[in-house]
Amino acid sequence: MANCLLPGFINTHVHTSQQLARGIADDVDLMTWLHRRIWPYESNMTEEDSYISTLLCGIELIHSGVTCFAEAGGQHVSGMARAVELLGLRACLTQSTMDSGEGLPGSWGTRTTEDCIQSQKELYTKHHDTADGRIRIWLGVRQIMNSTDRLLLETRDTAEKLKTGIHMHVAEIPFENQFVIETREVDHGTVTYLEKIKFLRSNLLAAHTVWVNETEIGFLSRAGVNVSHCPAAAMPLLMRCAKSVLWDNEIGSLEVGKKADMIVVNPFSWPMVPVHDWISSLVYCMRSENIVSVMCNGHWIMKNQKILNVDEEKVIRTAVHASNELLKRAGIQIPNRMNVI
Repeated sequence: MANCLLPGFINTHVHTSQQLARGIADDVDLMTWLHRRIWPYESNMTEEDSYISTLLCGIELIHSGVTCFAEAGGQHVSGMARAVELLGLRACLTQSTMDSGEGLPGSWGTRTTEDCIQSQKELYTKHHDTADGRIRIWLGVRQIMNSTDRLLLETRDTAEKLKTGIHMHVAEIPFENQFVIETREVDHGTVTYLEKIKFLRSNLLAAHTVWVNETEIGFLSRAGVNVSHCPAAAMPLLMRCAKSVLWDNEIGSLEVGKKADMIVVNPFSWPMVPVHDWISSLVYCMRSENIVSVMCNGHWIMKNQKILNVDEEKVIRTAVHASNELLKRAGIQIPNRMNVI
């Protein structure tokens, strides 16, 4: 029975730093999620924590057939880069930047706009186009509620000078739009304001972007903005995703002259059989169980469902320990919601 060869999948919105935070912030509203769970968690992370979290996240990505991802923004990009290089993946890595707003942990609240821009320039110099060209550094804006106009404009201009991308959470919740209406004096929300200040460009990857009106959809379309709606943690969509990460000239399809990022799919196991329509089965039925082998940049990083560059079991054990220690440092206590006999 034959296997199926596909281009490697591309995940356009990944928080590698949050892999160790699974289960700590579910079933709460976004502001509680940020201010009481995720920000205390992220602000207590070390570079080693970020490295371990990215390794664990990378293992999941590889088993899912992902060869390239866009990082949504974390605190220790050097830790991410070390993990990506070891795993053999391709990535656009981004630092989470914020220079204003309520609820920021103390260590973040002292950052100036200049600090935010300069630190990203240094990361670009250190890591961009490293790991045999598999790592690119983008600029990041966490969200408009924690960004001054100066940060937005300098991020736009710096990205243009460096010829790189920008990853930003945009129009994620109704409260965000209301906040922008009240503080930026526009008639709708984030997208309307970003259009007003000429922030919308083809190098912008806007995450979520679900609370928009018809006029704002037009703004996004005319500017060529790439949007990752994240209906199921950023579903991979191949060529369009390659364009979203500004890499479509090298990846996203199997063509002579493009990078050898590809996956081998076994369609003859329980999630996919029987196969009557190949496209239908691949789109609607394929699961990670069907991913047999993964190649990135011409090198196998998984063969016969075995991760090749790291010891998967050791990473899992290390991640469990690191996560427990991190939650203790952050002072996060998760309420027990299950009756245990």
